[in-house]
Amino acid sequence: MNVSPVLALAGLAAIGLLATRLPRPAWRRVPSLDLVLAAGGPLVCVGLVLGPGIGFVSPPLLRALAPVTALTLGWIGATLGARFEWRYVRRIPRDIWLLVAMSAASASAAVALAAALLARLVPALGMVWTPRLPVIVTLAAVAAASGPGAVTLVARTLGLGELVARRIARAAVLETAAGALAITVPLALHNPHARAGAELGWLASLIFAVGSGALVGMAFLSVSRLRSAPADLGFALLATLLFGAGLGYAADLSPLVVCALAAALIVNVSPRRHLARQVLADWAHPLTAAFLIVTGALLTLPTAWLLVAAPLLALVRMAAKWGGVRFGREAARRPDIPPLAGLATVPQGATALALGLGFFIQYDSPGTAGVEAAAVLTTVVVGVAVAQLAAPSLVALALRADPPRLTRAPETPELSPR
Repeated sequence: MNVSPVLALAGLAAIGLLATRLPRPAWRRVPSLDLVLAAGGPLVCVGLVLGPGIGFVSPPLLRALAPVTALTLGWIGATLGARFEWRYVRRIPRDIWLLVAMSAASASAAVALAAALLARLVPALGMVWTPRLPVIVTLAAVAAASGPGAVTLVARTLGLGELVARRIARAAVLETAAGALAITVPLALHNPHARAGAELGWLASLIFAVGSGALVGMAFLSVSRLRSAPADLGFALLATLLFGAGLGYAADLSPLVVCALAAALIVNVSPRRHLARQVLADWAHPLTAAFLIVTGALLTLPTAWLLVAAPLLALVRMAAKWGGVRFGREAARRPDIPPLAGLATVPQGATALALGLGFFIQYDSPGTAGVEAAAVLTTVVVGVAVAQLAAPSLVALALRADPPRLTRAPETPELSPR
């Protein structure tokens, strides 16, 4: 089916706007399925129908819409970067930084080893997970990421209170930032201009991403000083993120990372940071809806082993996060933290999917390479779905208070007849 890119873009925009305004059904649902629905599972299914189902959204059409897709990735990254205001970040204790680093590092290392082992043991996976090293690093970066919105939703669903929800969301934000930085490695490996090796290529990509983010952020600050009206600032932020996403896409950088760094600079320097956050929040839902539809349209299943490998990698990630925090609480000397607290950041959200879609945009090409890049995206989507389904039970288990220890009752004097 030959569809005009303009018509397809209008259709995606209409669906995205309708998805944010349609009322949610009122029937009773179990928490795990409710989390999948709230995370955009139906929109991914819509994309699956429009893409592989009826062929309305074809791979060549999505390649033509790649710059628009880069904007959605940039907007998701900007929403993440807007959380890193220095006056809040500096209040995070050092031991929490250590626990978050242990959780993210253990999940990344475990998933990378498991993916490498599966690719070696199962030839069908080895054929679709190519190029091997970038795929393994991408899966490891996705494993490090969590979902701040998803963990907040789980905490509220379980009735854990706002304070507990904020603490879990703070850890999820830090882990997601670690995954966003780690995604620069596979993008640097793909960069044809990086000829000095993987490490130097990753470092150069990170430096270019930081410079691009600073440039984009300063562009918004300059415009905001000239036009300070709220409507003008909203349009300026949209134009700035469009510029940042296009810059990242054209320079073989991650639009998500570039716009995240730009947003972090904006909320720390601009006096209109609250307006910038409001604009990001207002447009986040329709753009995320369009992003989820595009993600669903790109899914493919070249081998049924993907449906086995993705849940296995998700289980490995859960176990590694539990082990990392369990060991980290001993190293940080924080016995007050529950032993299973690592499971509290198991839920993943749109940012994890955005990391997988960023890999697809970078490595997609007509022919077999496009199928292989879509297979990696399918692995990420199935793994995120497994994490969402298991999240309510795991978070409740992680934060369950241990029963108090039984103590011996004090002895009372015996009653004796007089």
